Amino acid sequence: MATPARFPDAYPPDGSGANLADILERVLDKGIVIAGDIRINLLDIELLTIKLRLIVASIDKAKEMGIDWWEDDPALSTGARRREMARENEELKARIAALESARAAGTPEAQSTEREQGAVPDA
Repeated sequence: MATPARFPDAYPPDGSGANLADILERVLDKGIVIAGDIRINLLDIELLTIKLRLIVASIDKAKEMGIDWWEDDPALSTGARRREMARENEELKARIAALESARAAGTPEAQSTEREQGAVPDA
């Protein structure tokens, strides 16, 4: 019975090679970028283009590189959601104040806006 051939250099001895944690730490510390484009054409007519960009880095490293889009994305950040809701709330308050002041002044704009919204019946 033949024994399988062994390759002594195929695997590093225990403790001498880089383990997964070391590799992951190095990648997160330095960062890695993978980029690619996919284009689908039919008879020289571009039907679809997909641009893929993948950046693997720690949050600290990404911020060093000026990448912080997740902080302003309402789908990913509760702070961004709060800021968006506060901005929207301020806009609505300003619109209400403008409508109330226009109504008090009796301007035609306010009356037409109220009719559109059904607040005042047509005369």
